[in-house]
Amino acid sequence: MDKIILNGKIATMVSKYISWAEAIAIKDKKIAKVGTNEEVLDLKSDNTEIIDLKGKTVLPGFNDSHMHLLSYGYSCRAVNLNGTESIDGIVERIKDFIKDKNIKKGKWIVGRGWNDDYFKDEKTFPTRYDLDRVSTEHPIAIIRACGHIQIANSKALELAGITKDTPQIEGGKFDLDENREPTGIFREKAIELLTSQIPEPTVEDIKEMLLEGIEDANSCGITSIQTDDFEAIPGNNFHNILKAYRELEEEGKLSLRIYEQCLLPSMDRINSFLNSGYRTGWGNEYFRIGPLKLLGDGSLGARTAALTQPYADCPDTRGIPVFTQEEIDELVEVAHNNDMQVAVHCIGDKAMYMTFEAIEKALNKSPREDHRHGIVHCQITDEYLLNKFKELNAVAYIQPIFLDYDWKIVKDRVGEKLEKTSYNWKTLLDSGVHIACGSDAPVESFNVLNGIYEAVTRKDLKGNPEGGWMPEQKLTVEEAVYGFTKAGAYTSFEEDIKGSIEEGKLADIVVLSKNIFEIPEDEIKNIEVEMTIFDGEIVYEK
Repeated sequence: MDKIILNGKIATMVSKYISWAEAIAIKDKKIAKVGTNEEVLDLKSDNTEIIDLKGKTVLPGFNDSHMHLLSYGYSCRAVNLNGTESIDGIVERIKDFIKDKNIKKGKWIVGRGWNDDYFKDEKTFPTRYDLDRVSTEHPIAIIRACGHIQIANSKALELAGITKDTPQIEGGKFDLDENREPTGIFREKAIELLTSQIPEPTVEDIKEMLLEGIEDANSCGITSIQTDDFEAIPGNNFHNILKAYRELEEEGKLSLRIYEQCLLPSMDRINSFLNSGYRTGWGNEYFRIGPLKLLGDGSLGARTAALTQPYADCPDTRGIPVFTQEEIDELVEVAHNNDMQVAVHCIGDKAMYMTFEAIEKALNKSPREDHRHGIVHCQITDEYLLNKFKELNAVAYIQPIFLDYDWKIVKDRVGEKLEKTSYNWKTLLDSGVHIACGSDAPVESFNVLNGIYEAVTRKDLKGNPEGGWMPEQKLTVEEAVYGFTKAGAYTSFEEDIKGSIEEGKLADIVVLSKNIFEIPEDEIKNIEVEMTIFDGEIVYEK
């Protein structure tokens, strides 16, 4: 044996009902034996490395079912605007960034993380004129935490050629003031008008960004991710992104298993991809092509999530559907007919209605039993949509960490009636729907223990509201852990090789500081990752 792990409290996660073991033997990057200390020690050889866990809890390596790894790495190089509490705070933080980095005039400044709902005074979006207070010689573009609103200063508008005469873009918009001049606020697809002007990173740049994200993910016990990268950086060059991943794999630097959620939002893009020979499942256990990913709408916070009814707190909008019904029908059908899984970002109920209609049409024309198509986020739902998940055997990709912010705004945005049937994870799970948990990082942190805590308590990280928001929708600890392990493996068609601690499976393991199944639920967020093992090797140790 290469390695033996002893004296652990090992939750195998073979099913949602916990079974326990004491020891694991690892050989050739796989789990060779799971059992008692005595059973596993019988396999020891002279060269076997022994790890004594001294009673620590062991789980399968965590699987984040939806995030943006490259976007996370890219944001690490940008101005971090998380936690800003005013427009003035944004202005000062960008000024400090330019000064600290000594950024020359004319160079682009990109920032991310501001959220107007956290502003202490007036909760409004910044405009071009606010960013002009930072500089009129640096082009500046800052994106809201949700990723669906971007603000540009006058220099950025100039470089992008955006004026009052610029046509609006379908599936998005840029705001105009009373004089019909652009305010610098861009929503949904209109954001592309700006990002197309920002210099494209090289393959080496992409690799460095990915490595930064991989290291941070490993420190959270994550060994597998399902990541949407193809439009994370300027250029939207999926060939370069695939090249970067292949080179990292060849160099032995991938300590995450990647399942690429392929954002290809036009027929030209998806046909180019398919003509290059890519399909769901292409690749190997380190990097694999996953589903066609589509953005059906925007975000609840920015009021761009597409609703069937007007926003309760802004009756002049129902959000922004990114596609017409005909467009999403065509994209889903082409993917389905070419052996591609489909995963569609839907936060609003209108986007979900459109997506389920497209999936149902594709299945009626070309039935496929085990398609594993799904909805990413699936937040604002009614009874019809909740039932539709089971009817179409669709996967629900949920992000429990979203509750940290969303519970405070849902009723205001959609009203009390629709609130009651939204974020209904327990209802979906009890009806037999496959639920896989993720983070949507960098929109939120990919700290898995925080995600499990919020799924189980239905509270934010400050412990509010008391008793939990809609507590009848709490998941058990076992269900939440399963959602971050075996359930994630199911969504990538890989439940036979990972997601649980079983003989013959990949040796991806996380060691926790406390037994997550025995401590009070409010303490889950305080658990620390002690060690992360990937391919049988330690890739993180506290």
